Amino acid sequence: MKTITYKVENEYGLHARNAALLAQACVGMATQITVRYNGAVANGSNVLQVLALQAVKGAKIEITAEGGDEDAALETVVRALSAGDGNKKAVKLLKIAFYGTKEYDRLYFSELAKERGEGTYNCEITYYDCRLTKWTAYLSKGFDAVCIFVNDECPREVVEALKAYGVRLVLLRCAGFNNVDLKAAKECDITVLRVPAYSPYAVAEHAMSIIMTANRRLHKAVNKVKDNNFDLSGLLGFDLHNKVAGIVGTGKIGQCMARICKGFGMTVIAFDSYPNQRLVNEGLLSYVSKEELLEKADLVSLHAPLILGEGGTYHFIDEEAISKMKDTAMLVNTARGGLIDTEALIGALKRGKFHAVALDVYEGEDENVYTDHSFDFLDNDITARLQIFPNVVLTSHQAFFTREALQAIAAVTLENAKNFNEGLPYGDAECKA
Repeated sequence: MKTITYKVENEYGLHARNAALLAQACVGMATQITVRYNGAVANGSNVLQVLALQAVKGAKIEITAEGGDEDAALETVVRALSAGDGNKKAVKLLKIAFYGTKEYDRLYFSELAKERGEGTYNCEITYYDCRLTKWTAYLSKGFDAVCIFVNDECPREVVEALKAYGVRLVLLRCAGFNNVDLKAAKECDITVLRVPAYSPYAVAEHAMSIIMTANRRLHKAVNKVKDNNFDLSGLLGFDLHNKVAGIVGTGKIGQCMARICKGFGMTVIAFDSYPNQRLVNEGLLSYVSKEELLEKADLVSLHAPLILGEGGTYHFIDEEAISKMKDTAMLVNTARGGLIDTEALIGALKRGKFHAVALDVYEGEDENVYTDHSFDFLDNDITARLQIFPNVVLTSHQAFFTREALQAIAAVTLENAKNFNEGLPYGDAECKA
């Protein structure tokens, strides 16, 4: 354990941007960081706890590192806390129209956007509960940017409307950008920025959670016990140990899922259009063709982006792909609904194909995502049809939904806004047609 004293030099004190950068750095560390000031204690990876310290300019805070490379961790922490201290560039306030707002969005975005001036995010957010569609695009009039999520709609018609209303920036608070017409955005001189990665662990852990729920029929078991029924009929599952996991897409999330599967004692094979030799060299997985993966895998986990057009990933799992899979295969999708042909999947389930299917995303989910339809009449039967199968588990596009992911989404989205406002590089955040 090692402790240092750090003097806060920024005139805004330990402000929101520094706290966000600190939390982001700490989430990825093997070292535990604790920050103390004036009798209060904060976990370095929790941005709200760090902000609650209310350390003003001149405050001397104690930073403790425990475990791992403590010296390197403390150096990283000091860099995060010092970020922007020397930036005296005057920039104008960036006005953002925030669509599809939930209370958990306000919790993090409002805290990070509350300060003004150099070194801060320097933006003003107006929150709207509605999604961005052609009917609600007019709300962006007078704003520099819109901030949207996976279920917002930004086709050409909407992009052109945003241009007419003066919008110059689309901020995606997610990794996927298939809901934005990038070609239209380029033609309209609108920059589109995303969050390349927020918490790959959150998504991968959810993928394993829901496929294990479907495998062991935990959703059925819980309800049976609530009914005072302790019979085991219909609850038989499979060991994952010594089975074959097929990972489709070996980006950050796919890699996390591969490591989880490895921890279960599974053999991991993968398919990716751009293989990562480093993963092979470390013995994590081996790359195979799509056909071989489908034929050999006991568990198929989808982590690829949705790419439309010839050679893309749209309906990667279609009727032909399903026919190559084992009848006892397990399938989980936490990426994009369009990766699976839902009609082909339902047809296969009717024929008794698949031991278990777990879907956090699926075609036709857009109207359901993050809304309460419990008192509505059924006008879209995809969800109902999927739920009739005892071996299927559905969740509501929540794989990302952890504290670490929410604060990362807010921090990276506002970093993107800051970079746009100050003419700084975008890195992997930029979406190009």
